[in-house]
Amino acid sequence: MGENSTEAAYVDYVAARLPALHRAAYLLCAGDAHRADDIVQTTITKLYQHWKRVARTDNIDAYVHRMLVHAVIDEKRASWSRVTLVASAEDVRSADPHAGVDERSRLVDALRRLPPRQRAVLVMRFLLDRPIEEVAEALNCSIGTVKSQSSRGLEALRGLLANNH
Repeated sequence: MGENSTEAAYVDYVAARLPALHRAAYLLCAGDAHRADDIVQTTITKLYQHWKRVARTDNIDAYVHRMLVHAVIDEKRASWSRVTLVASAEDVRSADPHAGVDERSRLVDALRRLPPRQRAVLVMRFLLDRPIEEVAEALNCSIGTVKSQSSRGLEALRGLLANNH
């Protein structure tokens, strides 16, 4: 595969997956659209750097989803370096392109209240439709942990949505 065709394959892949990556990052970041944009940018930049190796894997989507989750985790660890460019959290919500959709807003608000690991499990399992084994590998935990976090997360999410009428 020549350099031009390798780069074209990367561009084609990213162009096809970008909307789904943005949705996943938005939910993983608990509705923080600006942070989600940064996470997606970090992920696709790292993907470009490693594209030749990644393109040879059996499941590129699984690899990229793992990169996305790790970017969220890494960014959370380095939160001390984050600079706030808006006046308040309300400014972020009002800048949210999805704010007009009531159901989505309720879901994102409920996801925001879940612990980060439960949120990551639910997003990967049910938004990205990833198998349990892949979620466990991405989060570096056991399959049993993914199952229990899924169960607890869904129960908590149902409760939050029921109370949020």
